[in-house]
Amino acid sequence: MSLTGKHIVLGVTGGIAAYKAAYVARELLARGAEVRVAMTHTATKLIGPLTFTGLTGKPPVVDLWDPSYPGEVHVDLARWADAIVIAPTTANVIARLAHGLAEDPVSATVLCFDGPVLVAPAMHHRMWQHAATRANVATNEARGLAFVGPVFGKLASGEEGVGRMSEPLAIVDALEGLLAKRSSARDLEGRRVLVSAGPTHEALDPVRFLGNRSSGRMGWAIAERARDRGATVTIVAGPVSLVDPGGVEVVRVRSALEMEAAITSRREDADAIVMAAAVADFRPRALATEKIKKSEGEDAPSIELVRNPDILAGLGQWRLGRARARPFLVGFAVETTDLVAAAQKKLAKKKVDLVVANHASVAFEGDDNEAVLVREASVTPTGRLSKRALADRILDVLRDGTAREDPGAPKS
Repeated sequence: MSLTGKHIVLGVTGGIAAYKAAYVARELLARGAEVRVAMTHTATKLIGPLTFTGLTGKPPVVDLWDPSYPGEVHVDLARWADAIVIAPTTANVIARLAHGLAEDPVSATVLCFDGPVLVAPAMHHRMWQHAATRANVATNEARGLAFVGPVFGKLASGEEGVGRMSEPLAIVDALEGLLAKRSSARDLEGRRVLVSAGPTHEALDPVRFLGNRSSGRMGWAIAERARDRGATVTIVAGPVSLVDPGGVEVVRVRSALEMEAAITSRREDADAIVMAAAVADFRPRALATEKIKKSEGEDAPSIELVRNPDILAGLGQWRLGRARARPFLVGFAVETTDLVAAAQKKLAKKKVDLVVANHASVAFEGDDNEAVLVREASVTPTGRLSKRALADRILDVLRDGTAREDPGAPKS
């Protein structure tokens, strides 16, 4: 599920990581949520309330006795919210939550709320490890509060340890996952989704390769959101530096030939295949067995290239011979000009169901993306979105495309 239309209360408490709460708010908004902010008094000393007013369009709640609210502000916030996320969460606030104290807008709102609460701790590593904090965390978890982090890293004291707040993207990802687990509308339940991600590396010699700038983040986002929405997911990933997502099978490959073999061996069981990988079009005809060295006075060596298999086109051709129109096929088109025309040509030539077209300037490395979803009878611009929000747009099309048959029906 996405955060579109969700009402999220962001609680900000008095940790040095409070400035990162602005990034959490921005990411929540980017994923379609409506955001209201509640702050402890100490938090206001570390980040100005006007920052959140500018981001969300509404002034944060900083006082339980705020005269601008006609009713009881914590009651109203709790009634409005679909979820609460507290980032950062200090040891003090974790203790307040464990003991049911309600002396600030954050803890009072939580005490009045019966929905999902996500806590992102941030403190010195010895505070996090203290027996009192461990007991308070256990109490809160037993009552249903969810935790994300803390993580290992450099702390405000200059030391390193487990106490650093999780990054804003990880916090919002965890919130989406928490809401998905609580949602009865796991709309991809029973679907088997195969995703390719990242670049391929085509070896020139033992130390060099031909590659591209793909980070794998788009494929990761699709896989994680498909998992959150109930699908059984496998990623076939080229060389990326991303951590394997939980609950997803990850198959690591390097070259286009290895990726083709991995996908071909798994295609029969898939209800949908999403080819988000940036597969190299060419590879060297011959692999040098030793490092190619330069010599004084000699020109650069010539390297003969041969075509790699077109994995997506091969899948489209293979599907033509099947009795069922499965798996649903999604391709990506990274272009520099004529985005829609190129995507429509690819859609017809490679016999796929959906082409996600985006410009090379936004396709690689970043956390955001902007695309056009091209089908046989429609062209839908998405506007600028986080990659996870774009993943949900793609999966919405995939869901509708795979709903034409019972996902539990036996395969031909």
